[in-house]
Amino acid sequence: MPSFDIVSKIDGQTLDNAINNAKKEILNRYDFNTSKSTIELDKKTNLITIVTEDDMRLKAIIDSIISRMMKQHLDANSLDFGKETIASGNMIRKEITVKEGIDRETAKKIVAKIKDSKLKVQPSMMDDQVRVQSKNIDDLQKVIQLCRGEDFGQPLQFINMRN
Repeated sequence: MPSFDIVSKIDGQTLDNAINNAKKEILNRYDFNTSKSTIELDKKTNLITIVTEDDMRLKAIIDSIISRMMKQHLDANSLDFGKETIASGNMIRKEITVKEGIDRETAKKIVAKIKDSKLKVQPSMMDDQVRVQSKNIDDLQKVIQLCRGEDFGQPLQFINMRN
């Protein structure tokens, strides 16, 4: 029975490259000449930590990270921006989590959208992915087009297409 999986993943090495390029860009900018700003990526927890002096620099760093992610063909919707907190002294800390996997609520939305389309497919939630099965491969391709047309708040990839 033909099937495929809907997942949400980010390549760790590509993300690391994007963050390193953003660091280099920030170091070379004139307005960051005397800045003590830092950008760190924790690869195990997929957490980006930014520490800087003021909101203007924080916004510039975030814009740099997003633009570098776009150049590396990563979707910026996978970033979950937390609140800014006060670090030591006059520094601002912001933690950005990188979303991996499809959470329960998003999976429910995807399954509901597929079922509302009245296609003869069987979607099922499995851990952090959604598997879609059908007797007809054309229906599976229609499901892929349907999911690409919707915005579920995070990037989706379609993998493991089987006949």
